[in-house]
Amino acid sequence: MKVTAQEEYGLRCMVQLARSHARKAPLTITEIAEAEGLSGPHVGKLLGVLREGGLVLGVRGRSGGYSLSRNPHAITLDEILSVLSGRLFDGQYCDKYNGELENCVHSENCSLRSIWGAIEMVVGNALKKMTLASLLSTEEGVRESFMSVLKDTLEIRQSEYTVASLPGIESNSQGVSK
Repeated sequence: MKVTAQEEYGLRCMVQLARSHARKAPLTITEIAEAEGLSGPHVGKLLGVLREGGLVLGVRGRSGGYSLSRNPHAITLDEILSVLSGRLFDGQYCDKYNGELENCVHSENCSLRSIWGAIEMVVGNALKKMTLASLLSTEEGVRESFMSVLKDTLEIRQSEYTVASLPGIESNSQGVSK
């Protein structure tokens, strides 16, 4: 799996805004760009995406700039990544990658759909529990926090984990995924 530039730089912009949140002073595009070593136009584009997604607010005028729309403790990493790039796995996966056929040849019993759904469930659940505020710690602190959340996420009782419980997977009356 690859992290896109939009995800990486968008998260970095959000971290800068989270750091300034306590000061209640908006940051300009130039301030964020200089702090992150990015171009102003690129930061402006990212902030536009984040603003449209409801995560940041833009204030015009002399003392204007950008700020978070909510407290960094109330913004999850899942929300941020969803705004920046969408879902890792969506329920339309089989419709998108069916080759030259109308329906995927594996639509009745797909091992790929199962693994993508499991990855989405584990990673998505972990990202829903991590907040933007958690990224304000040290690298070691963030790693420990993420590992703790990941461990909690993986402690799913086996009876709760079924193919039908994975995102985008439905089962028929015999319990076979479609």
